[in-house]
Amino acid sequence: MAAASTSPNAPLILNAFSMNSVGHINHGLWTHPRDRSDQFNTLAYWQDLARELERGLFDGLFLADIIGVYDTYQQSADLTLRESIQLPINDPTLVVPAMAAVTQHLGFGVTVNLSYEQPYLLARRFSTLDHLTAGRIGWNIVTGYLDSAARAMGHAEQLPHDARYDRADEFMDVVYQLWEGSWQDDAVVRDRQQRLFARPERVQPVRHKGKYFQVEGYHLSEPSPQRTPMLFQAGSSGRGLRFAAQHAECVFMSVQDKAATAALVRELREEVVRAGRRPDDVKVLVGITPVVGATHQQAQEKYQEYCRYANAEAGLAHMAATAGIDFALFQRDTPLLAQHKSNGIENSLKRLAGGRAHYTLGNLLDELALGGRYQTIIGCGSEIAGEMQAWVEETGIDGFNIARTVVPESFSDFIDLVVPELQNRGLHKTAYRDGSLRQKLLQQGDRLQAPHKGASWRCLPTSAAENAQQTQQAA
Repeated sequence: MAAASTSPNAPLILNAFSMNSVGHINHGLWTHPRDRSDQFNTLAYWQDLARELERGLFDGLFLADIIGVYDTYQQSADLTLRESIQLPINDPTLVVPAMAAVTQHLGFGVTVNLSYEQPYLLARRFSTLDHLTAGRIGWNIVTGYLDSAARAMGHAEQLPHDARYDRADEFMDVVYQLWEGSWQDDAVVRDRQQRLFARPERVQPVRHKGKYFQVEGYHLSEPSPQRTPMLFQAGSSGRGLRFAAQHAECVFMSVQDKAATAALVRELREEVVRAGRRPDDVKVLVGITPVVGATHQQAQEKYQEYCRYANAEAGLAHMAATAGIDFALFQRDTPLLAQHKSNGIENSLKRLAGGRAHYTLGNLLDELALGGRYQTIIGCGSEIAGEMQAWVEETGIDGFNIARTVVPESFSDFIDLVVPELQNRGLHKTAYRDGSLRQKLLQQGDRLQAPHKGASWRCLPTSAAENAQQTQQAA
């Protein structure tokens, strides 16, 4: 069960990791004189990035997103605004068509928080994107974690953690019905002579009556190349892993060490089997921050240069919102694990501490030297490729989300110096495969395949669809 679903010489899944904002993971680097991330609100920025990533044969651009702001640190958003800690942030879905227009193969994994969406309209949005990208769109499914988002959306507080996932399970049932079961494949004929665009008998409304959603209506879009977008998910709690085992095709993990990653990968694959799927039906990606130079010495010098512009305190403000702790209240020598005992906060702190009993605020700040806490790999191209290969062999992961530092040079450096080394090791493709994003990543066709839960809704007659819904709700 612990074995990698990617063999040592199989091509990795490689995504660039970014956000429709100035700051993303490695905070403060927008001040670097070569960084262009403050141009995020222009089409040229995104189109240039997409072209560059396709030059490097990246599988996709993974766009994170948040609803709300980071206002836990110092109980305000002041530092968040001064350092642009994922604020301002624009809608990630709207830049995708512009990038698709200047590329042929690059995929796009877009984060959308379903806690503040309605399934009927979100299904149309992703079908539209799937059409416009010719089947290159993926959805990173998140339920959110910021109280500021709940308040902004008119709620006193978020739903409890597990209830958010219960709602998300029902949300997915609704969108599966819309994407897979409303229009049959032969519904659209486009017959000008007979004045027949779509066969009415081949299109049926969805009728869903559940705890959280009441939906009756036809899906507004005709079937797109993938129907259901490629499904990503990033939850790592027990409930999040169960959700991923049911729905995800790729799971993103942000664990910082190999041993913890390997354990989490094993746990996920066990959940996938319990959900009735094969263990390698879900691909696992880990986030890393490579800093690469032509030589090891040049890479170290570049890292030191980047650190002079990064802001550890901004990274701390980001972590404060994630853990739900105002770290501004602590001194550098404060042992963090001694401060809080609630399950949620304690688990967040344990992940930060990596098992160290006397983990202090100073330790955390030291780890945020580059403004973020992703695993930082520093070296020449062969050193970074070797470390990436070690991660795959020791943890069972299938690929990486490559976090940005200075844009666009961090991606260009990776393409010029690391990609050839990965190709020499058989770990990166030398050409794109044909087909949709799902076909490129999974090689199982453009559409969801059984035993994935969503495939069970495909083009069922109305009565059968209703019976299937009642059976799943009873379960």
